[in-house]
Amino acid sequence: MKRSAAVLLTLVCLVTARGLHARDAGNRVIFVGGTVSGIQAKSTARLELSSSDALQFDSKQSSFSIPYRDINTLEYGLRINRRYVEAALISPVFIFSKKKSHFVTIGFVDHDGKQQAMVLQVGKDDIRPLLVSLEARTGLKIEYQDEDARKAGRG
Repeated sequence: MKRSAAVLLTLVCLVTARGLHARDAGNRVIFVGGTVSGIQAKSTARLELSSSDALQFDSKQSSFSIPYRDINTLEYGLRINRRYVEAALISPVFIFSKKKSHFVTIGFVDHDGKQQAMVLQVGKDDIRPLLVSLEARTGLKIEYQDEDARKAGRG
């Protein structure tokens, strides 16, 4: 009986893990802004780069693909803020820590031939793989906004 319960529990865990893995495909990003219409600022989305010919953007408001050949600029920026609120509310130790926000700007030409851009905020664990994938898929080099961004983007 115990063995059957253990086998059943293992199967449930495997199925759940596979289901979670399938749902987590792509990079979770926050659409900060840009010229792309129909997407609200601060919307969460998925950015999928597994296709060999196009980047896939999926949010609740919009879903579209951008052929890699139409992407003409890639820029990475970093915003570093002190944690004043946490220091005031939790502990003064937080004043010595910094919060880093990672931003990627993707410039591209849409199907009408117009230049478009979108700024995406990316999590700290996803930024390096995303930058490497974008460079590999588009053949472009990432432009870094400053030396801090260059250090953070290079790992």
